[in-house]
Amino acid sequence: MEIHTTSKNKLRIVFMGTPDFAVGSLKAVLDAGFEVVGVITAPDRPAGRGRKLQESAVKSFALERGLKVMQPTNLKNEEFIKELAQLNANLQVVVAFRMLPEVIWSMPTFGTFNLHASLLPQYRGAAPINWAIINGETETGVTTFFIDDKIDTGHIILQKSEPIYLEDNAGTLHDRLMLVGSELVVETCQQIVSDQVTSTPQKDATAIKPAHKIDRETCKIDWTASMEQIHNHIRGLSPYPAAWSQLINNKEEANIKIYKSEIELAKHTYMVGKLFPEKKGLKVAVEGGYLHLLEVQLPGKRRMEIGEVLNGLSLDNEAHLR
Repeated sequence: MEIHTTSKNKLRIVFMGTPDFAVGSLKAVLDAGFEVVGVITAPDRPAGRGRKLQESAVKSFALERGLKVMQPTNLKNEEFIKELAQLNANLQVVVAFRMLPEVIWSMPTFGTFNLHASLLPQYRGAAPINWAIINGETETGVTTFFIDDKIDTGHIILQKSEPIYLEDNAGTLHDRLMLVGSELVVETCQQIVSDQVTSTPQKDATAIKPAHKIDRETCKIDWTASMEQIHNHIRGLSPYPAAWSQLINNKEEANIKIYKSEIELAKHTYMVGKLFPEKKGLKVAVEGGYLHLLEVQLPGKRRMEIGEVLNGLSLDNEAHLR
């Protein structure tokens, strides 16, 4: 696909996004001097114990910058489509939003492109950052591509790789990809505006790894998995939504969230899941050794380092996780 224009001033951009990850790209586009004529984001949603309506991160930032904000509940609503068309945008930039109907993504003259937090075609879907770590990848990246009628399958414009370090969790990788991705979004806009953009069809690899939405069952730890798999599962879901397990202690059950762990290779014959409290720590028996639990959250409590947790937790000899 070739796109032609001649002046930065001729780009009129509508930006679509909702979470923090999208804010970095919106800020970068504005700071690069491009005109954003409208911002589309999710409707305000009730959150917290008081269930007060909360703005999306993108909405808060857009209002701070004095941008026009639209929050449609239905992207096919005729009034919304009419209002969007009246903005006379010629390019749409999408970062961490929802699937668009063709009437929306086909509207601008110069197309609609999306930023995705993986090296497409790998990890298409809603949670590419989480799944890359869960699956033990050592590299991921970001991709800009023109949107089509399927999910994350459009022609690729630009890609940039990013290493995944052993100490990374989903939060640290998220923050780096947000910065790398925002730079790629600006570079993509610059290519479009300077008539240098080209795009390439995606080539499906023999084994495409999906990045489907994370749900509660996805987050539950399987203690029969390998030690490395469990460790990656924990860091791939930290700090949100967090891996969890059932704590069986004193004949009671409680759900515990686990945010950080450390591997210890060792031979043992204990049942997987059995807990071993130490002077300032807690480890759990797994296949091939022990997993030291470093940061956890008990029901009704805040996230804490394990030493603080053990000050108020008494474990019986049969205590285990399952």
